[in-house]
Order: sequence, then structure tokens, then C-alpha cells
Amino acid sequence: MSAPIPPRGRATMKDVAALAGAGVKTVSRVINNEPNVTPAMAERVWDAVRELDYQVDLQAGSLRRADGRTRTLGLLVGSVDNPFAGVIHRTVEDAAAERGVAVFAASMDDDARRESDAVRTFLQRRVDGLILTTAVSHPEYLGLIRDRGVPVVYVDREPEESDLDTVASANREGAEIGTAHLIAHGHRRIALLADRLELVTASQRRDGYLDALAAAGIPVAEDIIVTELADAEAAATALAVLLAQPDPPTAVFSAQNIITIGALHALRGAGLSQSVALVGFDDLPLADLVEPGVTVVAQDPNRIGMLAAERIFARLEGDDSAPNRMRVPTTLIPRGTGEIAPRGRSLP
Repeated sequence: MSAPIPPRGRATMKDVAALAGAGVKTVSRVINNEPNVTPAMAERVWDAVRELDYQVDLQAGSLRRADGRTRTLGLLVGSVDNPFAGVIHRTVEDAAAERGVAVFAASMDDDARRESDAVRTFLQRRVDGLILTTAVSHPEYLGLIRDRGVPVVYVDREPEESDLDTVASANREGAEIGTAHLIAHGHRRIALLADRLELVTASQRRDGYLDALAAAGIPVAEDIIVTELADAEAAATALAVLLAQPDPPTAVFSAQNIITIGALHALRGAGLSQSVALVGFDDLPLADLVEPGVTVVAQDPNRIGMLAAERIFARLEGDDSAPNRMRVPTTLIPRGTGEIAPRGRSLP
């Protein structure tokens, strides 16, 4: 460092240059990740940036960069309350940080209007790329994204359009495996608790549940299928009603982790935690510490986030290959609730 720290106030690029002993153009090259700067000089510049708490104006810098990049991504997740979304957020953020890219993140709470507003805000900020979750089959803003030429990758839920990169769990297959696990332990009257069927994940998991019943020759019992559940409280109420029927279910397949929490509350409230089986789709924090442990079909949000980040950065680096719909396998984790046999029957 070759100059004293300037007085308090907002630091400028000239201040950074003076402290680093470099020219303003050199500082600009370092900040904008341009070539022809030695590693030693780049380190001095970044040391000065940190010491002065210089706020890099990525938006203004993009106007000077030949490629117009802002070095930002827009990330939209379903809900920050959901641990699954939180892991995807962290994974994408980590991958972006390694590349010197900032992430603007928002959640939509499965509201199509909030989804559209968030995407339009991202575009106003001139983000380089988008990683999105959607609440609808045909997002109305896709034309705007295409007009702007902004690459997009969808995670978790995918629009029906075939010309989009997507990364999602093998939802239908996973739900079939989870339901088949209950069937293998002697259950024939298996309730389904699911989210709104307009969400592609909910409809896919419902279909997997039906696939398992069909494969086992078990008739579908519509009276123990409950969908359109928006939260844990609604799930708990719905299952409490089913358990009070004259012919209640002996097992439950819960098609979403927040719904599984509601199912656990209902089973405990009815005193049936040890006698009604439960398999949930997606893992839960502390699921292995309750008694009995919660059997789940676990997704891999780390893998989903990593693949989405790799895909969006590949697109930004010029990859123009055909759109790719990636399916991330799920894993059945038996912990206890899914292995409870129907009353009066022993385990197979």
C-alpha cells in the first residue's frame, strides 16, 4: 500500500487506486475481472477495496464492460420457510461466490403474481441469469425473458415448455417408491396428503402414489386422498378427520415436507404415532431424533442447486446446446414410521 487511508466518507475508485498504488484503469480491470493484470496487483487492489469498504457499483460497471455483464444472478425459491429451498439457496450462492457473482434472492410463497413481480424485478436489475422455481405450468413472463436473451434454469418445479433447462427431483418415481414401501409392509388403506395439484411437484407425486397402488392391484380409495393442502396446519386438520373415520387409513404417504410436519402433529394428537405408518416425501430436520424416526423419500437439494448453478454458468459462458431436463434421484430412508405394520399384523 502506498497511500494513507482517505478521510471518512464514501470511498471512490480513485481512493482505491491511490491506496493500492495503481492506476484507476488497473483498478477497473481488476474489479471487472478483465485480463492483463498480475495476480500480485489484483491482490493489492482487492486488499484496498476491503480496507476502504469500497462499494463496487456492478450496475454501472456493466455499462462499461464490453459484454454488458452485471455479475449478478436472480434466484427465486418457493418459500424461505422450507428447508429444501434454503439448501438450494445456499448451494447456488456458494457456487456464485466462487465466481465473484452476487445473487439476488426472493421467494414467492407459491403465488403466481409474486413470482411474476420477482422475475420482472430481477430483469430490471439486469441480472445475467435466472434460476427460478415456478408456481404455474406456463409462466406468463417467459416471453419477456426470451426477448431479453437472459438464460434461465428452472429448479424443483418445471414449466411445460420443452425449450428450458430444468433440474428437478424424480418426483413420480420417488413417490411410487415411498408408497410401495408402505404396501410392502402390509398396508392397503394408505392415505395421500398432497399440496395443490396445479403445482407440478404435487401432481407428479400424486401420480407416483397411484402408480404404486396400481402395480399392487389396490383399488384407489378417494375418501382418503386429500390435496390442496397449503401448510402444516391444514395437513394436520385433514389427517385428524381421516383418522376419525369408521375405516381410517393404516398408513399415510405425505407428499411434501411441510405437510409431513402436520401429519406428525395429527398422529401424535390422536395417540397413533406408534400404530399408523407414515412415509414423507423430502427429509425433515431432526427426523432421525423423534420416536419413532420418520421414514422419508429424501431429495438432494444440494445436488439440485449445484447442477442448476453449473448449467446457468455454462450458458453464460456460451454453451448453446439443446435444453436439458435433469432428474435428480431420490433416496428412501427407513427410520421407523414407514415400517409400522397394520394393526394385528406382524412385519413381513
